[in-house]
Amino acid sequence: MKKKYLITIIGPTAIGKTSLSIALAKHYGCEIISCDSRQFFKEMTIGTAVPSQEEMASASHHFIQNKSIFENYSVGDFELEAIAKLDELFLKNNIQIMVGGSGLYVDAVLKGFDDFPEIDENIRKKINADFELFGIDYLQNKLMELDIDYYQKLSNKNPQTLQNPQRMKRFVEVCIGTGKPYSSFINQKKNQRNFTPIIIGLEAEREIMYNRINQRVDIMINEGLLKEVENLIPNKNLNALQTVGYRELFDYFDSNIEDSRLLGNAVEQIKMNTRRFAKRQITWFKRTENAIWFDYLTDRKKIIKHINQHIKS
Repeated sequence: MKKKYLITIIGPTAIGKTSLSIALAKHYGCEIISCDSRQFFKEMTIGTAVPSQEEMASASHHFIQNKSIFENYSVGDFELEAIAKLDELFLKNNIQIMVGGSGLYVDAVLKGFDDFPEIDENIRKKINADFELFGIDYLQNKLMELDIDYYQKLSNKNPQTLQNPQRMKRFVEVCIGTGKPYSSFINQKKNQRNFTPIIIGLEAEREIMYNRINQRVDIMINEGLLKEVENLIPNKNLNALQTVGYRELFDYFDSNIEDSRLLGNAVEQIKMNTRRFAKRQITWFKRTENAIWFDYLTDRKKIIKHINQHIKS
């Protein structure tokens, strides 16, 4: 049986992952699995930088705008669906491509996701309510109380995670819902994969990366992001919409003042928060084992040569 390979393209937002993935898909005659958790939802297009219709037509994509913001969709759900789709695609071609900036989702496909019990929805609602009242400090103190080992591990290795409300809510709800530390569920199983990952990282000097992000935000505004967000206001409290590019404009609309200066401030906030998001992506992806990093302007022939060497070895 021939070996199967999953070419995985990682890197920060606006670095050129989509363009490279399409070029490689054309070269190898294969398809693309997207693992950008912001692009799953069909109600969000402009603010999530979904590939254009032309890009989508030039290579087959999966897991782009295939869900609704009203659906509960977890990284565990994605793992199961993505692995099933890859099994199907590998029947046609032993090389496939995965691309995206959501590190947790990349890891779920490459290494597997830990099994957690179902959590009572009432517990989740109570934690959300307490977070709204008391903020991130409540979540941090709760995790410290319920799983001090995991709290200390995050403090030492991933302190930015302690500032991430969605991740912290998840840790706390597992502790409360199961009566066990979150860390007790981690690395309890070994997930077997029937493919070999070839991991390509794209990077750029910080100033270049920041300029690309700023330009992308300006393009989004010109393409109608304001209208897209305005249409989503009735659902602004949904988890899927708690993301950069949407939160800042919800706040702008909440002001009830049509002031170009306020809009300008909101756009600057989007740029700043996207730059911060990109920094967190880099921190996450730089820990990826066996990733080979290329400058975003690297000739694709050089990247293909690197891939081919791995496929032949």
